[in-house]
Amino acid sequence: MKGSIIAGAVATLAAGAAAQAGAWAQCGGQNWSGATTCVSGHTCVFVNQWYSQCQPGAAPQPTTLATSTTRAATTSAAATPTLAPGKFKWFGTNQAGGEFGEKTYPGVWGTHFIFPDNNAIRTLINQGYNTFRVGFAMERLAQNGLTNSFDAGYLRNFTDSINFITNAGAYAVLDPHNYGRYFGNIITNTADFQTFWRNLATQFVNNPRVIFDTNNEYHTMSQDLVLQLNQAAINGIRAAGAKEQYIWVEGNSWSGAWTWNVTNTNLVALTDPKNKIIYQMHQYLDSDGSGTAPACVNAQIGAQRVVGATAWLRANNKKGILGEFAGGPNDVCKQAVRGLLDHLKANSDVWQGALWWAGGPWWGDYMFSFEPPSGTGYVNYNNILREYI
Repeated sequence: MKGSIIAGAVATLAAGAAAQAGAWAQCGGQNWSGATTCVSGHTCVFVNQWYSQCQPGAAPQPTTLATSTTRAATTSAAATPTLAPGKFKWFGTNQAGGEFGEKTYPGVWGTHFIFPDNNAIRTLINQGYNTFRVGFAMERLAQNGLTNSFDAGYLRNFTDSINFITNAGAYAVLDPHNYGRYFGNIITNTADFQTFWRNLATQFVNNPRVIFDTNNEYHTMSQDLVLQLNQAAINGIRAAGAKEQYIWVEGNSWSGAWTWNVTNTNLVALTDPKNKIIYQMHQYLDSDGSGTAPACVNAQIGAQRVVGATAWLRANNKKGILGEFAGGPNDVCKQAVRGLLDHLKANSDVWQGALWWAGGPWWGDYMFSFEPPSGTGYVNYNNILREYI
């Protein structure tokens, strides 16, 4: 989750002024005003009420929809699709707190920062959520330099949270929520970054349900540096002997899905001897994509903002995860979130899942809080999200 944003140009890619939509582009949906036919070899296929897509070799289906707010309502039985043909590998929530108190290092556990509430995690696991991205601060773990030994107390509290999640049969994503920075400065020493990751991976080398996230939301950095930092993290993790775990890499420009295919194209060059790289992207649905306003642009914006990323993943034979997404507590956002998740599942050959932003015990009345039982996001979206488990 970012504190400031860069407006993206990709939001207009699906708006379609061309006569025909390109491969995998949007071609229909409620209030859609762009192209409704597809380039040669592709057919406009109904995905949901808000989104139809140009897919190769598919039989045509209606793209003119009824105005009912019922998800699959159409004017004829023939137009009723089978939604969500795929299944997500990872579906759950972010867990924020370990990175809180960013102005106070190292800080005090329970005063400046906190780790997830195990009871809340258990509640979510019992409902079928299987993946939790746990934020932490590199400055608290490696207090005296990236290559130095870890603080025993912070590591113990963090490890206890990770082990609780994985011992319950879920996946835990280790999320250094640092934006490619350390004590506020852009990390430029890739060798030190590799050492940090070798040291951290060593702590979890025997836990196959751990997932390594190289860093949260690189931004306003050299694009080549983002590539090199990701590769250094991969190299360090594998050098530690972590062979089974997946590695989630992130991109520049806040790892935004809506700008990915014009900003982070060089990350296709990343290599992993175990071939377990997953490209993690984030996407919010307010006007500037920052996730700071409760209003979504419109009911179709969810699918529209990730269609370019979907095409990039497929064209490059890569797999992706939407590591952060959320919507405000209103009907327009609920439709947009459904459209987003329907698009991801319709393209589950490349999208492996999605994680809501965010759970954590200190959110209070934050509009996206997914902390059971009374978080605003949990109350408004839990029933919707459980449809995708």
